[in-house]
Amino acid sequence: MPSGWNKLAGHPMQAWEWGEFRKETGVGVVRYGVFESGENNSPLREVIQVTIHPIPHTSWSIGYYPKGGELTGDVEQALEEIAREYRCIYIRCEPMVEKGDRDVVHGEMGRKKYVRGRSLFTPHNFVLDVTPSEEEILKGMKQKTRYNIRLAGKKGVKVKVDNSDKAFERYLELTEETTSRQGFYAHGPRYHSTMWKVLGKSQIANSKKQTGLTAELITAKYEGKIITAWVLFAHNDTLYYPYGASTREHRNLMANNLVMWEVIKLAKSKKLKKLDMWGALGPEPDKSDPWYGFHKFKAGYGGRHVTYMGTWDYVARPLLYYPLRVVEWARWKVLRLKKK
Repeated sequence: MPSGWNKLAGHPMQAWEWGEFRKETGVGVVRYGVFESGENNSPLREVIQVTIHPIPHTSWSIGYYPKGGELTGDVEQALEEIAREYRCIYIRCEPMVEKGDRDVVHGEMGRKKYVRGRSLFTPHNFVLDVTPSEEEILKGMKQKTRYNIRLAGKKGVKVKVDNSDKAFERYLELTEETTSRQGFYAHGPRYHSTMWKVLGKSQIANSKKQTGLTAELITAKYEGKIITAWVLFAHNDTLYYPYGASTREHRNLMANNLVMWEVIKLAKSKKLKKLDMWGALGPEPDKSDPWYGFHKFKAGYGGRHVTYMGTWDYVARPLLYYPLRVVEWARWKVLRLKKK
């Protein structure tokens, strides 16, 4: 790994270890480092990590550049070179750039070969500053959230970090139960198992490295049984909550509320600055949206609601891109109908 890569990677999905994980799942990974002086022995200035997804029965592919930097300058040059070398019809980009930081005008992006794409990653999020005292953080929460945290503790819910094989097996069981119950599209057991093998603290040899992306499990138990299990990522100054699962049993215990509070305290104990909740609905969420419950749950902790600049496709082959988008639209339409 080039020195300084992870410090410049602004999100776990741009971290070096994430690329190693994606390789293990059979996905092609392209890394592009921009050096200060243009020489490989000089410090890195920017890092770009793109996954490559071949289009079946063709010689073409699609690239995916999640949670990277602004789509200008060095990044745009990197995307152009990657698209040319790996025969990408387009590269889907979801920059970790807040909309308020830089207003994006369709005309400007269009002149740069970008077209609005279908979102793979929600453009909205909750990010909580964990540097204030515990008392201040509690004060910033919604009253109902504070009540539920206390309730779970009084009812006997016990929360702890547990990176054991047994806990991870339970996490897989709960993930299958949760996705089946909610009817969501989700990664399967192989994806999660590979992620844990590469990133999980109990499995990787470099778990003590301070700059490496690592994963750990936090669980809630009631009467000796795990009823909630979450995967957490630690990267640079932020703790991330990307994946969580729970049983429908004992919903009245409000275990997830206590888990999130313990996650906040864990971030503080690690001397981190932020808790990233990985995704949310927009500023005016639709109560009928299947994700509304998750959004409302996260909103209760008083984090800042963030909107990123959204999904943009870097179009390398316009004549192939637009027919492919029609096929993509039809495919998702069929999948949604099947899910119903």
